[in-house]
Amino acid sequence: MKMKLIAAAVLVVGFAMPAFAASEFYLVQDSATKKCSIVEAKPTVSTIAVIGAAHKTQADAEIAMKADKSCVTL
Repeated sequence: MKMKLIAAAVLVVGFAMPAFAASEFYLVQDSATKKCSIVEAKPTVSTIAVIGAAHKTQADAEIAMKADKSCVTL
């Protein structure tokens, strides 16, 4: 009985883990307009460049955007 309970608990935790996975936030800049923004997915378009490294929280990405002198924000 205990083995079934443990197996069920392992399965529940296994399926729940992706929901708790940390998102990454990227500071990106459009090469044409020089406008920066924060996105959750790494861009695949060649006209948008990632500035710096991925950030763990959106607040960290916003701080990086304010500190970056090359960003034009509206």
